[in-house]
Amino acid sequence: QVQLVESGGGLVQAGGSLRLSCAASGRTFSSYTMGWFRQAPGKEREFVGAITWSIAYADSLKGRFTISRDNAKNTVYLQMNSLKPEDTAVYYCAARLGFIRIRVGEQNQYDYWGQGTQVTVSS
Repeated sequence: QVQLVESGGGLVQAGGSLRLSCAASGRTFSSYTMGWFRQAPGKEREFVGAITWSIAYADSLKGRFTISRDNAKNTVYLQMNSLKPEDTAVYYCAARLGFIRIRVGEQNQYDYWGQGTQVTVSS
C-alpha cells in the first residue's frame, strides 16, 4: 500500500506561482510512475503531467508547469508558474508501481491517489 500526501496548495493571484509537493510512502519510490491530475469545479479530472524515465505534460500546460522528483525524499513536485484563474482546481498526485511508457495520462493506469490539495487562482 502506498500513501500519498499532497501539500502546497493555496490562494494565489493570477500570474503568480505555486509549488505542490506529494510525499509518498514505500521503499521503491524511485521506480514509481508519478502523475499529477486536477479537477476543476464542475469538470472531470484531467491529466496535468507525469514522470517516469521522462516527463510528459498535458499539451495545454507545457511551458508553465514543471514536474520533478527527489527520490531521496520520496517526493514529487509540481511547479506551477504564470497561473491563470482557469488553473483553479483540486490537484491530485497519483502513483503506479513501476514505470510505464505509454498511457501515462490515463487515470486508470494509477493504483494510488492522494487526497488532493486545493489551488485557487484569483483574477
